[in-house]
Amino acid sequence: MKLLVINGPNLNFLGIREKAVYGTENYEYLVDRLMSKAKAEGHELEVYQSNCEGEIIDRIQEAYRTKVGGIIINPGAYTHYSYAIRDALASVDIPKIEVHISNVHRREEFRHISVTAPACTGQIVGLGLTGYELAMDWLTKNAQAADR
Repeated sequence: MKLLVINGPNLNFLGIREKAVYGTENYEYLVDRLMSKAKAEGHELEVYQSNCEGEIIDRIQEAYRTKVGGIIINPGAYTHYSYAIRDALASVDIPKIEVHISNVHRREEFRHISVTAPACTGQIVGLGLTGYELAMDWLTKNAQAADR
């Protein structure tokens, strides 16, 4: 299966920013972990990161054109206010899982609202980097049967 992980603003600073919230492992560790899992399970995986809203939207649209079977997205701070990313997610007929490393519901009030989650098939929060792997597991087992 062809899978795409999209990470939004500041995810490239894993292991650098707010270690008590996001952990000490760096972004390269996350990418290596996901690539190893994908390879072991026979999946094609692309991991993409951008700090720019328009680039994330472009990559979501490209996923549709390139027949990606499932998207895992951590929109970062865009989760809470990017209706443009929400609309891009809603416009593609691809199963999508929103992932957040921290439990956003136990943090600042502004983080409790996700404008992007309603455009996704599901959401995983607060399970650290393991949330990405759980999203991969769900997509590989359920993507073909998901509502399209």
